[in-house]
Amino acid sequence: MKALIEIHDLHIRRNGRDVLAIPALEIPRGETLAVVGPNGSGKSTFLLALAHLLIPVSGGIFFEGKSLECWNDLAYRRKLSFIFQDPLLLDMTVEQNVELGLKFRGLPKDQIQARVEKWLKQLGIESLAKRRAGQLSGGEAQRVSLARSFVLEPELILLDEPFSSLDPPTRANLLEGLSTLLAKDHRTAVFVTHNLNEAAKLSHRIAVMVKGMLRQVGPARQIKSKPTDEAVASFLKGLTN
Repeated sequence: MKALIEIHDLHIRRNGRDVLAIPALEIPRGETLAVVGPNGSGKSTFLLALAHLLIPVSGGIFFEGKSLECWNDLAYRRKLSFIFQDPLLLDMTVEQNVELGLKFRGLPKDQIQARVEKWLKQLGIESLAKRRAGQLSGGEAQRVSLARSFVLEPELILLDEPFSSLDPPTRANLLEGLSTLLAKDHRTAVFVTHNLNEAAKLSHRIAVMVKGMLRQVGPARQIKSKPTDEAVASFLKGLTN
């Protein structure tokens, strides 16, 4: 099956500084790719590039075989959703937050209602439908953020450390739920995290970035047992100290 995303010789600069270099990478449709690395290694920059919010100085990203430069911006943005560490909910009910994106897209009311009900149930928050965002716990708010993303039925979901501010039990519970959803829904996802065990649990493959360079891509077991170079080995050693 042809990859959903193909990257060739990608090079990105910000404020005159080289911040990301990816010689080659393919992400198959339906894969969850976890991205790990030290602070400042280019993980979030990578997500911004995938969202076409940063333009490369050379090389390119191809989505469904077509360069992002050739996509209409609105058409491409409707192919993906972005989930951040902060849920960024509006001051309205859970139900209204989840349906907002569908209203912007002009879907009929019955379709909106059906989709919202489906994803509130899938995320286990149907009982919170009428509760206002300000009354939610951190874990509940992030479940609403996930529902708001999945309800759009995107082809690509970008997650920038969405659970890092949550307490360990809530984080583990949400991670388990997200893993089940992605596997069941066959949704393509790129998940940034500092936690290697979290990455291994959620993803098919892990991409390791160090100093703005993609250093290694592969299954968790392979990366742990056979780091490709000293930079990856040093990063992994730092995680266990």
